[in-house]
Amino acid sequence: MTLVVKIGGSLTRGAPPRLLLERLAGRKGLVLVPGGGALADQVRVMQPQIGLSDGAAHRMAILAMEQMAHAFLDMAPRLSPARTSAELMSAAAEGAALWLPATMALDAPDIPQSWEVTSDSLALWLAARLAADRLVLIKAPGVQVPRHGDRAADLAAWTAAGLVDAAFATMARDYSGDIVLVPADDGALMAQALEPPAPQSIEETREGPRRS
Repeated sequence: MTLVVKIGGSLTRGAPPRLLLERLAGRKGLVLVPGGGALADQVRVMQPQIGLSDGAAHRMAILAMEQMAHAFLDMAPRLSPARTSAELMSAAAEGAALWLPATMALDAPDIPQSWEVTSDSLALWLAARLAADRLVLIKAPGVQVPRHGDRAADLAAWTAAGLVDAAFATMARDYSGDIVLVPADDGALMAQALEPPAPQSIEETREGPRRS
């Protein structure tokens, strides 16, 4: 059982997510994906200033995620850094693995090089590569997540609300596992999302996730 858990970049713009990372570090079967946060924001600022191509900005944003991974390691040393699918699965068997994305994602031919792809879609891409049972996207505290009970409707609503990037719904076609969005301050929903998926479809209510 493998869960890919993406830590939203918005969580690094205020108080550092040290407690969350420490909580997740000891859990087997988790693969953590860092958002780029303020580091990726600076790439967006620089792109028009110095005339960067979308390809260059895309690669720099992935490197921003890689830098954020090193920050996460400093906050939670029990995390196990890994760069390849084999390394991630091996590390996750012992405790939470932390993806350093450059090796796999920097020049991956099936990842569009544009701002339509952010760390959410990269986490989705990784979940598909690992055949993970569930992708959990941890969002900013207080975020309202639309829930319709239908995968296509949920994806459309999340995209319209700006909760996932423009490429996410299209890339989700290649992933058959659960997709759950969780506000960082919803402890009950997060605990439910981090539990192993049930054999049947998961009914998601305010208290827990459903298959999306």
